[in-house]
Amino acid sequence: MTDASQQTIDYPMRRRSTTVEGIANTLELVVTALILAFVFRAFVVEAFRIPTGSMAETLRGAHYHLRCIRCGFPYDVGGDSWSIPKPRCSSCGYDLPVGMGVSISNGDRILVLKGLYQFLPPKRWDVIVFKNPVDPRENYIKRLIALPEETVEIIDGDIYIDGRIARKPPKVQEELWMPIYNNDYQMLRGRILPTGNSGPRDENPAWGQPFENDPNAAWNLNAKGPTVFSLDSAPGPLHWMVYNSRVGNDFRSSYAYNDGSEHYLQPVCSDLMIRFDVTNRLPEGVVGAALTKYGVEYRATVDFAGVLALGKTVDGAFVELARRETAPVKSGRSRRFQFANVDHQLVLSFGGETLRYDLGSAPGDLGDASLRGTPAVKIMGSGALTLWHISLYRDIHYISERILRAAEGDPFTLGPDEFFACGDNSPCSLDSRLWATAGIGNSDVQYTKGVVPRDYLMGKAFFVYWSDAFKPLENLLPIIPNMGGVQLIYGGSDKQF
Repeated sequence: MTDASQQTIDYPMRRRSTTVEGIANTLELVVTALILAFVFRAFVVEAFRIPTGSMAETLRGAHYHLRCIRCGFPYDVGGDSWSIPKPRCSSCGYDLPVGMGVSISNGDRILVLKGLYQFLPPKRWDVIVFKNPVDPRENYIKRLIALPEETVEIIDGDIYIDGRIARKPPKVQEELWMPIYNNDYQMLRGRILPTGNSGPRDENPAWGQPFENDPNAAWNLNAKGPTVFSLDSAPGPLHWMVYNSRVGNDFRSSYAYNDGSEHYLQPVCSDLMIRFDVTNRLPEGVVGAALTKYGVEYRATVDFAGVLALGKTVDGAFVELARRETAPVKSGRSRRFQFANVDHQLVLSFGGETLRYDLGSAPGDLGDASLRGTPAVKIMGSGALTLWHISLYRDIHYISERILRAAEGDPFTLGPDEFFACGDNSPCSLDSRLWATAGIGNSDVQYTKGVVPRDYLMGKAFFVYWSDAFKPLENLLPIIPNMGGVQLIYGGSDKQF
């Protein structure tokens, strides 16, 4: 009985002690977690929301999702001012009516590695977060363009460092391609849309297929509807078709994200890429493309016998620059063809093979830069071919007109611990090119105009964790994550495109 009585008395005492201890342990864990969270936020990773469109399309501020009412191409338009600017389709060039009734999406939310640059040096092309030198109370996000003690100059949209072109890593380059035309998006059936003549040309010219046959060429531009091209010819003579930029979208370096009324004010961009899928229906034949820059036509060809080649025309004659022999291309299988002339190099990709040719890194290595006329894009082929998913892209074109520093002919040299940053949305970014006053530092220190001082670097943006969330109901906040918008933010790399 004594033992049983002791058990009935001791058990509640142990229970109360355990409960109090459990609460104390829980509070300790919560406090520890909060401390670790604050430390983690302060020194490791912090979340930021993109407030403006200066880094679009890579990172977007508040924006509208639109779809062209003529061709159906989807694109985003900045909504930083809480009003829709004049939208212009980035594929067919159609000017949509102003003030369309669509809802606005909040800016992208990103994660930033803080303190990274205390251990590793910043790399060119990193997307960096820093204190605005002109107003350190603000946080800015831009792309890192030039490093300490380098000389930076913007020439025809490209970045030159110490007199040599700065080429972008492959992942960064892929992010920065911007659409010119996508042949998968055609005139929507039943659409009768107005045309107008309030700009330098018809703002909304009648719809037409911008790819046109050269004389005597036999391309069928409506093989299975207008999105598929085919060729049935004997192997040998090449059949050419040309992209007519007066019918389709042109090569100006405007952004669909910005106000479309500024399109005709932007310079022409001649760093281009063409991409399509191709099937050879016979074992013999050739497929290729040509891109013209500064009056010189550069070609990329794939001979299905097993040869990749790059070349250019000189005084009307073709000169081969590089070639690679591969396995013969089996007929009946689709492969991706991609040809780019970007950052002074030619890059041909076909299937799993890539062929490059360096055109030189100095400003004059591509010839007379004064010949900045309209570029040209052509597709060529012989044999039995089928092409689809045909699309054109342009490179980012850094605006150098009406800027305060690093313009063409006015290179800018950085000092120790000074960096040069630009927004990906080059026409609409207040950055190192345009800061008009000296940076503000502690103890009356002033930083050089146009630079990001090392002291103001906060970290590297590396991940978009929340973008374009969905609303479960119209009257609720967007709370359903859009996993398609979750992505890495690519930056500097030792690899080059």
